Amino acid sequence: MSESSTQTPAASSSEASALAQALTSKMNRARAIKNKITSVSMAVGGISVIIAIVLIFFYLAYVVFPLFLAPEMERTTQYPTPAVTEGKTLHLAIEEQNSIAVRFTDQAKAIFFNVNNGQVEESVDVDLPQNSNITSFTTSRLAKGFIAFGLSDGKMVFAQHKYRTTYFDDIKKVVPSLAFPLGETPLVLDPNEHALTHVGLMHDEEKATFVAYTDDNRLLLNQLIFDDELTGDAEDVTYESTQIEIPNIQYVNYLLIDNSQSLLYVAHNNNEVSLIDISDLDDVQVLERKRVVADDAAISEFTFLTGEISLLVGDNKGRISQWFPVQKETGLTLSRIRDFDSQHTTITDIVTEQRRKGFAAIDDKGQLAFYHSTAHRTLLHDVVSNAPLNILAVSPRANTFITEDNQQQMQLWHIENEHPEMSWGVLWDQIWYESYPEPSYTWQSSSASNDFEPKFSLMPLAFGTLKAAFYAMLFAMPLAIMGAIYTAYFMSAKMRGYVKPTIEIMEALPTVILGFLAGLWLAPVIESHLPGFFSMLLILPAGVLLFAFLWQKLPEHVRHKIPDGWQAALLIPVLLITGWIAMSLSLPMEHFFFGGDMKIWLSENLGMDYDQRNSLVVGIAMGVAVIPTIFSITEDAIFSVPKNLTFGSLALGATPWQTLIYVVILTASPGIFSAVMIGMGRAVGETMIVLMATGNTPVMDFSIFQGMRTLAANVAVEMPESEVDSTHYRILFLAALVLFVFTFVFNTLAEIIRHRLRKKYSSL
Repeated sequence: MSESSTQTPAASSSEASALAQALTSKMNRARAIKNKITSVSMAVGGISVIIAIVLIFFYLAYVVFPLFLAPEMERTTQYPTPAVTEGKTLHLAIEEQNSIAVRFTDQAKAIFFNVNNGQVEESVDVDLPQNSNITSFTTSRLAKGFIAFGLSDGKMVFAQHKYRTTYFDDIKKVVPSLAFPLGETPLVLDPNEHALTHVGLMHDEEKATFVAYTDDNRLLLNQLIFDDELTGDAEDVTYESTQIEIPNIQYVNYLLIDNSQSLLYVAHNNNEVSLIDISDLDDVQVLERKRVVADDAAISEFTFLTGEISLLVGDNKGRISQWFPVQKETGLTLSRIRDFDSQHTTITDIVTEQRRKGFAAIDDKGQLAFYHSTAHRTLLHDVVSNAPLNILAVSPRANTFITEDNQQQMQLWHIENEHPEMSWGVLWDQIWYESYPEPSYTWQSSSASNDFEPKFSLMPLAFGTLKAAFYAMLFAMPLAIMGAIYTAYFMSAKMRGYVKPTIEIMEALPTVILGFLAGLWLAPVIESHLPGFFSMLLILPAGVLLFAFLWQKLPEHVRHKIPDGWQAALLIPVLLITGWIAMSLSLPMEHFFFGGDMKIWLSENLGMDYDQRNSLVVGIAMGVAVIPTIFSITEDAIFSVPKNLTFGSLALGATPWQTLIYVVILTASPGIFSAVMIGMGRAVGETMIVLMATGNTPVMDFSIFQGMRTLAANVAVEMPESEVDSTHYRILFLAALVLFVFTFVFNTLAEIIRHRLRKKYSSL
């Protein structure tokens, strides 16, 4: 009985121990499962983030990739020149649908034929006066199809080839026609009835200007002024004419009139061009005479680039040069902009695209090349015929072209050339655009003008991105880092409990609100109190230092009434009062120092224009958005420095400031650096503040009084208006890709530096 009772407690203890072990084992297994789940979840989450980032990168690259594809062309068919007995081809053209082409001949025929097989659809005779024949030919504004024949009796026939789309039994058919906008009666350009060896023309809704060179070496200018666009009614038309004499001209090669009808270009002597001002027919002036080809070359082709501003000059050495007039101090001068020299033999024809700044050229060796002027690219260069090529026609959409060789054979080609205007130079180099005085970095993707050329330089956007981030960090870094140091190292725990959450909650403030306040409230306030605002940079520090000096002079029993670590609260009224004083002094200072208007003073004395929504406003607004991020991470890094390091330093005789500088900040430097880099990334990617608080002008000006446009803001502004898969659309994706890569590379370098700092100071 007693033995049994003595064993019972032992058995109970053994059972309890076994039960405890079982519970412990069960808890360990549960803990292990939880740890495993947590570990797998974190791994899956991290990998998912990496995969998402990689997918974003590849999607951006996928959209951007077509910009860099090389053009391709393929011959579709070949056939004899349609109606070859009707005369030699003077001009070829293709209509919009790539269905019908037209061939104008030296027998005054307009032969419309099927593009795909050469079958003649219609032949139209151009009525010429009796006893006259064609002595010259010209075209104007290819998109509208205007042509003109110069005749042997001093007259000109002005016509237009047009196309109308109709449907018969649901089958689309293109019906061609030849119209005469000024009537079928030929225009008399030379009353003396001499043959017109060369003619040129240009027109718009208000007037038409014609120029002709006669066989007796006279240069004639004729102008028609009318109220309505050319409609076929030639009544009530004002007629003006004049003659121009250019000395030392052996013979004229080509005549061209620019789109404003104020400049005439005369190519003569096989190598020279005279620039003539014809804006006033009563006072025609020869502005300049310039050689446009090399000493060993002669002009073989001379035409306008699309827009009728730039000249394309081809020579018998295969070189093509682009020229346009530039306004300089000495006046308007014809400037050589760029050269193309891939063909090396006589250029026989140059045809420009109707909607882009591209052009094609053929030569007497059967070679064809496609170029883009602004991108300064040779897009394609190939031999397309064994015989010399004479005539070339490019469709309005620039996806089809026809060539005719000297054996009366035509070839039809299809070309894939979606983004010819794309090149490294267009994106990142200075480009000399038409009507600009010099090369420049320019972003201008849209315009109301029909002669507009898109300009896609990313340099102003990248510059604006870095500029906005620079001024934001210039404002945010000192305040955030110094505030974090004081909060973590000097401030009392209770006050820190109020300050830190208050600043951190600012991070949740929508940036659109900050941008709204910056654009509609802060910008006008700064503009109206500009001297006072800058005086704050002196008055606020001076006020703080003065208060600190007076505080030290107070009796100790007064100073000790403020608990240690709460002294910073006393600076709040000091900052408010000194700020109010600075703003109150703004108007008197502006009248006394700047003659009543600081903005005008800056412009007249320093050459700095003032824009209300400028970098200063953006820097303050973005700085407010960035401060919570930098402050929070920096404060955590400093507060996490082990206390034993601080106490050890103080115990060895270091002052609190020495301990802060040589121990605490060095130990926390990886965290501080991370805070700055994360804040920088936030500033670089910011959109709404820049969008609302600046003028959004893509200019490269480091002035604090000028605005900017960032990559992110540009994507946000222009993406809704861009055409899907257009060059503009893909370049916006390229801008996003540049921003993505920039942020990735920047953060990677920051992480490498952070790890090196951590390794260097981990031994402290």
